[in-house]
Amino acid sequence: MPKTLTTGRMALTASITLAAVLAVPWLAAAQDDAQVKKGQDVYVAQKCSMCHAIAGKGNKMNPLDGVGKKLTADEIRQWITHPTEMTAKTKSTKKPPMPNKYGSLPKAELDALVAYMQSLK
Repeated sequence: MPKTLTTGRMALTASITLAAVLAVPWLAAAQDDAQVKKGQDVYVAQKCSMCHAIAGKGNKMNPLDGVGKKLTADEIRQWITHPTEMTAKTKSTKKPPMPNKYGSLPKAELDALVAYMQSLK
């Protein structure tokens, strides 16, 4: 004979399910925050502020404030990994042009840097 759930077990099951559903966005936000923080570390380690500024810190000629609103994650990634092509595509006249050396960043660092740039809204 199949077992039936008692009211108490049903309530417990519903509570656990609800807690799990509510925890997913929190965990995702925590992971996103960690990724953004790692991206900030990459930004500092790669000395990006020599050419770019964020919140007034760094080279004010090439500010990145609001870049997360202006460009998609893929466009930011393309600027980092293929700056010569992006310069031609966008007809950018900024000097000096973005160097090609960042295309060799490890994927985890590149992903984190893109996440950080996307957070600048």
